[in-house]
Parts: sequence; structure tokens; C-alpha cells
Amino acid sequence: MIQIDFHTHVGDQLDYACRLARKVYAAGQQLLVIAEPALLRTFDTRLWTFAALEFIPHCMDDDARCLATPIVLASEAKAALYGRLLLNLGTVVPPHFAHFTRVLEVVGSGANELAAARKRYRFYREHGYQPNNYKRGD
Repeated sequence: MIQIDFHTHVGDQLDYACRLARKVYAAGQQLLVIAEPALLRTFDTRLWTFAALEFIPHCMDDDARCLATPIVLASEAKAALYGRLLLNLGTVVPPHFAHFTRVLEVVGSGANELAAARKRYRFYREHGYQPNNYKRGD
């Protein structure tokens, strides 16, 4: 069964996502991060500047090195070629989410973000999954 974790009410969605990416990388795992293209570009920049003395190796999914890179950024989850973990920064249920063993949903505290997250949460529940919810408020 897929583990689905919602991290809601996060103060800064991208900062929180950077911390999750750092944890995944430190654990020696691969992560596919999906979001709309503009948000991905911002997240890419944030990964470069997140911590002054750390490097979180990452690239876009169209980069020739993406299969050898631990953190891959994509506008959609095209396939499960990028490991077992999927981090969704988007507003819809990721296509092909069932190919992953774990889905991480990072949600801010804005009304629109929370409403979209509730729809995704309901979708997972209606399809037999039992999502976990971690209300952060940081």
C-alpha cells in the first residue's frame, strides 16, 4: 500500500520542501518533485540557495543526468523512473502516483491551497488509500 503524507499549514512551502528533499537525499533515496513549471524554476533556485554549506544534487527531468541524480524536478510524474518517493507541490493528484511507494503532499496555509489539498485528500480516500495528515503551522 502506498503511504501518502500530507504536510499542511506549512509557513513556506518551498522551504519545507527543501528540508524534505535534504532528508531524502541524506537517507540515500531518490525523489521526484512535481509542480507547475514556474514553481519548479523557483524551487530549483531555492535548492541552490537553501543552505550555504550544503548541496542538494538535483536537476530537471529533461537533463541527461536525471537518471543518476537523486532529486529530479518535473512538471508531471511521467513514470516511476525516478525512485520510490514523489513530492507533490502541485494542486492536483499527480498522474502515475500509484507507481511510487510514498507520496508527500506539501500544502501551505492559504485558503486556495487548503481547498485543493482537501480535494486531493478526498480523492485518495475514495480510492482506498489512508492518507496521513501532519498539520505543521511553521
